[in-house]
Amino acid sequence: MDYEVFDLGNVTLQSGVTLPSAFLAYQTYGKLNEKKDNVIVYPTAFGDQHVQNEWLIGNGMALDPQKYFIIVPNLLGNGLSSSPSNTPPPFDRAHFPQVTIYDNVQFQHRLLTEKFGIQKIALVVGWSMGGIQSYQWGASYPDMVERIAPFAGIAKTWPHTYVVLDGMKAALMAAVGFDSSRLNELTASDMRAVGRTYAGWGLSQAFYREELYRELGFNALEDFIAGVWEDSFRKMDPHNVLAMLWTGQYADISANPTYNGDFNKALRSIEALAYIMPGSTDLFCTADDNKYEAKRMPNADLNPIESIWGHFAGRGINRADNQFIDDNLKRLLALRTNK
Repeated sequence: MDYEVFDLGNVTLQSGVTLPSAFLAYQTYGKLNEKKDNVIVYPTAFGDQHVQNEWLIGNGMALDPQKYFIIVPNLLGNGLSSSPSNTPPPFDRAHFPQVTIYDNVQFQHRLLTEKFGIQKIALVVGWSMGGIQSYQWGASYPDMVERIAPFAGIAKTWPHTYVVLDGMKAALMAAVGFDSSRLNELTASDMRAVGRTYAGWGLSQAFYREELYRELGFNALEDFIAGVWEDSFRKMDPHNVLAMLWTGQYADISANPTYNGDFNKALRSIEALAYIMPGSTDLFCTADDNKYEAKRMPNADLNPIESIWGHFAGRGINRADNQFIDDNLKRLLALRTNK
């Protein structure tokens, strides 16, 4: 097992449901210094586990384990932290309770404070749903977080983003005739349709038009769709995917007792220095959404990733995009804060 587990005990979720014996899977890179102020938190995205974040961690990079103590907490529902696939009855599979981004960040806060005694975070960074978590950290714990850097991530699921995620959910629901009482019949093979649904959203029109999938070793479009999108989704548990889709669809940094749905107030409350990096051709976490958010944050710079890789400009695949993200993180970490 290449990760550690933090036992949360019985936790009451935002929904009011108590999830017994909950746990957070995480991995750390580097060492915590004596002052405990060299901390970077790097939450995982939808469908990802900590290993998928490792492309952005390395000696000489912004997230340098020789300088920083980097904590990668796994999203609840991703199969490593408490999830439908690893929770015993009565909360197994389709019976797993609804978990919010706010819940996730509260549990991560417990990990940092209870396990490590950390009170200051140099940076919270994340891609996609990891980006939403970085915003949530800034809104939930403004005094603790010095910098945030969401890339291809938004501060709430805007209506169009919700519809995209709903299409992925519908691909699974169709497999059981849209009968929620039959959800436990779902199998990994039902995930093929989800992969094909997402294939049109994850990358831009220009990516497909210019046949950039050839750079990934696929000679034909059909081979790329089957070999990347179908294959990656068939490796996921359908109930975990439904749980994470719910988390994603209802993500909103203001949907909690602190802000009571006042999204603009939540954005204004983020004191952290923020570098927001949308993919310029992202089709469902759009640069326009990020522009709205950045304008309402006191210390935010909008730095789009000029790329035709769409949402996946933030996925660690394209070298130029990776370099852009790393360079911006280095600049952000070099900025002095007032905290």
